[in-house]
Amino acid sequence: MFKLNGDILYLIFKELQNDKKTFLSCLPVNKTWCEITIPILWKNPWKYLIEELLLILLNVVISHLSDESRSNLKNKGVQFLTTVYQKPLFNYISFCRYLNINDLDKMINVIIIDPYDIDVFLNFRKEIISLFINENTRLTHLYIPKKFDYQINLFPGAKRCFSELEFLSCNTCINDNVLIGLTEICNSVKKLELLIEKHNNNYGINKLIESPKKLFNVCLITKEFFKNDIFCKVLENSLVKHANTLLHFKTNIQPTTNILSSFVNLNRLELSGEYVERMSELKNISLPFLQILKAKNVLIKVLTSLINNTNGYLIEISIDHIFRNEIDNEKIIQVIYQSCPNLTYLKLMFRNRNILELENLLNNCQYLNGLYILVDNDIWDSNNDYEFNWDFLFEVLTRSSPINLFKFKFYFYETPKLKSLKLFLDNWKGKHSMLLQTIQDIYWVSKIIGAKYFDLIEEYKTQGIVKMYNHSIPNDNIFEDFEWIQENI
Repeated sequence: MFKLNGDILYLIFKELQNDKKTFLSCLPVNKTWCEITIPILWKNPWKYLIEELLLILLNVVISHLSDESRSNLKNKGVQFLTTVYQKPLFNYISFCRYLNINDLDKMINVIIIDPYDIDVFLNFRKEIISLFINENTRLTHLYIPKKFDYQINLFPGAKRCFSELEFLSCNTCINDNVLIGLTEICNSVKKLELLIEKHNNNYGINKLIESPKKLFNVCLITKEFFKNDIFCKVLENSLVKHANTLLHFKTNIQPTTNILSSFVNLNRLELSGEYVERMSELKNISLPFLQILKAKNVLIKVLTSLINNTNGYLIEISIDHIFRNEIDNEKIIQVIYQSCPNLTYLKLMFRNRNILELENLLNNCQYLNGLYILVDNDIWDSNNDYEFNWDFLFEVLTRSSPINLFKFKFYFYETPKLKSLKLFLDNWKGKHSMLLQTIQDIYWVSKIIGAKYFDLIEEYKTQGIVKMYNHSIPNDNIFEDFEWIQENI
């Protein structure tokens, strides 16, 4: 019988790790498969964590505690470690590269008998963390919760453990002791995620930002509607040091300064949330190497100007959650096909008046591979296209889609007529087999897409015209914008 060697199996299993069901099925096959799968699984054990597995994972972690550690915990009032734990088959924690203390806290809270006994929680948590931070582990990703008070650099072996740290996520209201510790260990950090509060922010965070030698990726996130402009200014000015190395920037906060204009080498920009709508400074900046633009709640005129000031490298554009009239929409479509010849993926709303411009876009963007069309045909909104011209849209897609374009998503309220969809699929015959998704916002619609549509599409699947089809409503949609095949099931 043909037998794959370990190196090949490792590469195969590594590719399968996002397909949860298939990947986990490799564990019980035999000893060799198990020995290869375990290190991949335990690289980031939090990745597969769901509520039902919290206690199971915690028990595996606890099984790594030495008798001395158990005794120390018992002397400090931790009385719930009465179960006899079997010695683990592997040193699972030695494979761990991700430490998410937020998830660790969730696990610990499952087993804590008295949630008000803070000392027991802190003592137990510290002992568990020491299993992950020591001379024998190498962590690359670290997530620090808001309420955290350990100087993480003082754990024995911390310097060696964090010598290859690449990612750090923390809250901006962390206390000084924690901040000092993080600053000491994050020289090698390449990606920094900061969760910004409205009050009690630590202004010493600038030292943490300046500490990495080469910072490539920054994410600034808040849940607050109003931001602290003074603090945000300090924070943004600290990022100037990394202006030349920064490649990815994501935020849901309106910048206080013109910091974005400093990121001259940026190739990925994500603007999202409820707090970035104006972003007027984007009108005047040039991001010549920008490749990926994702925007929600940003004025269409601002984005039009931004895209116009790129140098043709944009390959992915996703724009949604913003009201736009037909004229502004027409302008941004024109700018996209004039400025983005290498575009491969696009998510955008199209109005009736814009369908002709869509045809121009299809003719000019010959590398287009995936198209996500938003149709605003809500019958209760007088500003939209209730009578959306699906026939004309489908005609244009059939006639002018470049040869590489076969991935389509349609987001809508009212369904297209069945005969319109049938004609579209009939006319697609002979082209690349289609990956198709429909997403219907069913709130106050007169007709929900149903069995007749699904049966019709199944017919075209048997003919090979449609390769794969998925339908969902917005809250149940498990796909990323430009994802048509769901692997993480």
